[in-house]
Amino acid sequence: MIDFIFEKGLIYDGSGNEPYVADVATLGNKIEHIGQLDDAECTQRINVEGLAIAPGFIDLHTHSDFTLVANTKAESQVHQGVTTEVVGQCGHSCAPVCHPSEIAKVALGYIPGCEGVGWESFGEYLDHLDQYDLGVNVAAFVGHGAIHRMVMGDELRLPEPEEVDQMARLVHQAMEEGAAGFSTGLEYWPGIQSAPEHIVPLCEVTASHNRLYATHVRNRDRFYDLGFGEAIATARTSGARLQISHIQPKYGAPAHAMEHTLEMISAARRHGVELAFDVIPHDWAHTLVMAILPRWALEGGVDRILERLKDDESRDQIKRNRSPMWLLVADRLWSKIVLLNSRENPQLVGESLEEIGKARGNDPYDVVLDLLLEEGNDMHQLLWTSHAFLESDLELCLEQPECAVISDTLALAPYGDLATQLGSLSGYGWTSEFLNRYVKERNVMSLSEGVRRLTSLPAERLGLRDRGLVREGLKADIVVFDPDTIRSTWTVQQPRSYPTGIEYVIVNGRLTISAGERTDNDGGMVLRAPL
Repeated sequence: MIDFIFEKGLIYDGSGNEPYVADVATLGNKIEHIGQLDDAECTQRINVEGLAIAPGFIDLHTHSDFTLVANTKAESQVHQGVTTEVVGQCGHSCAPVCHPSEIAKVALGYIPGCEGVGWESFGEYLDHLDQYDLGVNVAAFVGHGAIHRMVMGDELRLPEPEEVDQMARLVHQAMEEGAAGFSTGLEYWPGIQSAPEHIVPLCEVTASHNRLYATHVRNRDRFYDLGFGEAIATARTSGARLQISHIQPKYGAPAHAMEHTLEMISAARRHGVELAFDVIPHDWAHTLVMAILPRWALEGGVDRILERLKDDESRDQIKRNRSPMWLLVADRLWSKIVLLNSRENPQLVGESLEEIGKARGNDPYDVVLDLLLEEGNDMHQLLWTSHAFLESDLELCLEQPECAVISDTLALAPYGDLATQLGSLSGYGWTSEFLNRYVKERNVMSLSEGVRRLTSLPAERLGLRDRGLVREGLKADIVVFDPDTIRSTWTVQQPRSYPTGIEYVIVNGRLTISAGERTDNDGGMVLRAPL
């Protein structure tokens, strides 16, 4: 007997084709039938007339590596129709590590005291997640940062050729253990001190496994063309399939940067480089606060950083840095920068650095360094956000058919260990922000095409053959939403707010959202490569 029949819905099948009205039936973890199923027997029949039936949304770029360990239900993602997410981005992954004690140093969103945290290899990390029924399906990239630390720790030097070879072997091992791809974060430590000759051999391994290489490029402001050019050259040289993460140029880039970047991409594709890109669907940028520290200040890890932050001479030298990751900092535009996540000062979240500086009676730059110092060993959990992107750049990207839409956030929950955490302003509503603001209100693309950007496009980039489309025989990852009412509700002051318009979510055939309410079901699983 069939499990569920969703009746009379308007099916946006993920292909970008025009929608059509039909019933969708699921059996077990698969889509069993699509058509007119009035006489079919089923366990539950749900009338969704007037609503859209789409494949479950696939988030191609997240940092939920550890928050899914802390809370497996992925509430913030499930509530907005996400059924699959891809962790291990921007060079950050919480495996492999030399010893379980190192997990806390590399894992974004780390929560002390989580049960059973004890992996070392990438495969052991996936095994840990595999113990649980997850709220979403999870594919995982291995991060360059973790690989680099395995070989070199936090030494401030370039790797020797034999050390690069060792890193390549570790990437191969992660691929053999199920990594869906490899990522770099070339504006973060330790990626910031790597050159193309250190990355290309690792991408060659990635290419040999036909996995995706995703990069947070080295620069997206004054020297944007060098950063994007490096990414393209790395893919061209290694043969890896390239995904340029959150491609929008940021504050400090010239006005023509986005257009020029797309021209560079078009030329590379004409000459055989296989690449695409993605965007975050709003004009707020977010990152680690410690990422603005110069590389010399990052050498030696957190203990050495804390020593330098306590030293007046070192602090003055840090503040003289002419090229921090955000030029907003170099230009002292503190009113445009808002504190996003802090464990030691949660009461300051949502306030600008200018406001915090006035309240503390101190220069905002010193306040930034004080906040890092106060965060202590958890300084890599201190995040901020700013209006650093241009809407015109974002819309230009979205006009390109190869542009996917991502969250660049963490799977969270407004309760328990994750109650005070944030990963981005839109972490609870990025899909609805895209579908309402850019599809419905601004008409950048049709709803059919908007659904494709969230479903079959990321599935194709990953090599997922059994998800991303509403098709008979594929996995029953489905979202049912109201095109008229879907919208985000988050604000800078209240970012932990679920969207409206998400009516039903099915993950591997299990109903996780029913009539807008979360059920106790969790149908997600680890998706090991090859996918």
